[in-house]
Amino acid sequence: MVPDNTSIIRARDVMRKGIITIDGMATAKEAAAKMRAEKVSCLIVKRRDNDDAWGIVVVQDFLKGVIIPGRSPENVHVYEIMTKPVITVPADMDIRYVARLINRAGIRRASVEDGGELIGMISLSSLILDNELF
Repeated sequence: MVPDNTSIIRARDVMRKGIITIDGMATAKEAAAKMRAEKVSCLIVKRRDNDDAWGIVVVQDFLKGVIIPGRSPENVHVYEIMTKPVITVPADMDIRYVARLINRAGIRRASVEDGGELIGMISLSSLILDNELF
């Protein structure tokens, strides 16, 4: 997909469809196994109820929360190392604004939301590497 001057590319056009979730009570070992099996570098942490926020656990969280402090991955729960709340972008947001938001927030990825549901993930690298924007 190569943009022209008249078309706006939205988050939904370039996102990775679907999200992989995990429960916050899962162990770091279980989360790492799920990430390997699904070939992803992050998992969305499920909300406890509809009033709760989504969380996210990324590879760097394992470094900071498990490996560097020398903790056993069997004894660390996802909720202990995750980031919450996760930054989301509307599915219809122009990717120029998505890129700006992700960059300014100092994160690498954001979940894409439509109608209160998470429908995909978008990352700065996927904007360049997985799409023909240039």
